[in-house]
Amino acid sequence: MATDLRTVRDSEWDDWYGKLERAFGGVAESPEERGFYRELTDLDRSLGVWDGAECVGTAGAFPFRVAVPGGAFVAAAGVTMVSVAATHRRRGILTEMMRRQLDDVRRWGEPLAVLTASEPVIYGRFGYGTGTRKATVRIESRQVRIDAPAEADQVRLRYVGVAEGAERCESVYLRTVGTRPGMLARLPGWERLPLLDPEQERSGTSPLQCVVAELDGETVGFARFHVKPESEHGVDRSTVLVREVTAVEPAAYAALWRFLCAMDLTETVHCYNLPVDDPLFSLVSDIRRCDVRVRDSMHVRLVDVGQALEARTYLKPVDVVFEVADAFCPWNEGRWRLTGDAKGGASCKRTEEPADLALSVRELGAGYLGDVSLLELAGAGRVRELRQGALAEASVAFGSALAPWLPHGF
Repeated sequence: MATDLRTVRDSEWDDWYGKLERAFGGVAESPEERGFYRELTDLDRSLGVWDGAECVGTAGAFPFRVAVPGGAFVAAAGVTMVSVAATHRRRGILTEMMRRQLDDVRRWGEPLAVLTASEPVIYGRFGYGTGTRKATVRIESRQVRIDAPAEADQVRLRYVGVAEGAERCESVYLRTVGTRPGMLARLPGWERLPLLDPEQERSGTSPLQCVVAELDGETVGFARFHVKPESEHGVDRSTVLVREVTAVEPAAYAALWRFLCAMDLTETVHCYNLPVDDPLFSLVSDIRRCDVRVRDSMHVRLVDVGQALEARTYLKPVDVVFEVADAFCPWNEGRWRLTGDAKGGASCKRTEEPADLALSVRELGAGYLGDVSLLELAGAGRVRELRQGALAEASVAFGSALAPWLPHGF
């Protein structure tokens, strides 16, 4: 039977979302989470595939603005809720949805598409490259000291209710959101995402807790976390599970981590998402006792090569001609001349000039935010230098002063 790909109707959302839950193991989300995503879902940006009356494929795209090098924000489709029923694998359903979705993103005028992947290997064939990474850290907090600056002693920390402190915490986030490429400017409604705390997902941990950092009466940082009480032979071995630590002052950041690593009755601090160059790694007294691991985070796809490359700045002046391969979005195929510098006003136009570098749109996505260098990709055989010296020049220009980072999923 032929399948039918189309946008989701209002009366179909519950069934459509239920099929997504089934594809990810069949455990229903809490009413709190389901209500959050129902409210923020734009049906015109949500696709389903039906086999007769049965929904067998899902895909959505939230409208986001993503920070890029230089501090500007670029419109991006936040690809999400992608699934194919296990009974309908290997039938081209995912490819069909990705084809329709990228056509739509282009029509919406959004130069980028971004996603987080449950299986990263899937999305490279659609032109997505790993554009940000994240570090996880598991600190043996009884053995590790936080070497905070003297100014940290002037920071006042106090507990606040999660809801009570939400507005102040969000104001801190908004002050930091453009400081790293990859961060998302939260649209209305998304400020509730960090507050979701369904009991069924706590796995024995405490409800979400919040501590704010104040300096001269101003809120300059916060930490949100859970505590998982554990003991062994009468000895407390509890774990602090850190959801986020954000601050606009280095002293406040250090004070918050010092607090988290010195909580009574705990011996481990576990954080699942930090930038790969986070200041924490220079605050700890013994990095070997912190079990730092790095993995992929946000995958980036240039939907419009010209617009995307013009939107960011470059660490050094750059003048390079790319030969871009993009079989999935052929409107990007061909040669593009990029000129730009750290001042902004970059230009990226089609050209007939000889190419300096040859690569696919996947490599442009991986290097776009400045995380993966073009030199690294060339070492893996994924970028070819056609003009001597062009690779090193472009690789430096595409860098970022701070490592790009996605602070939360979607």
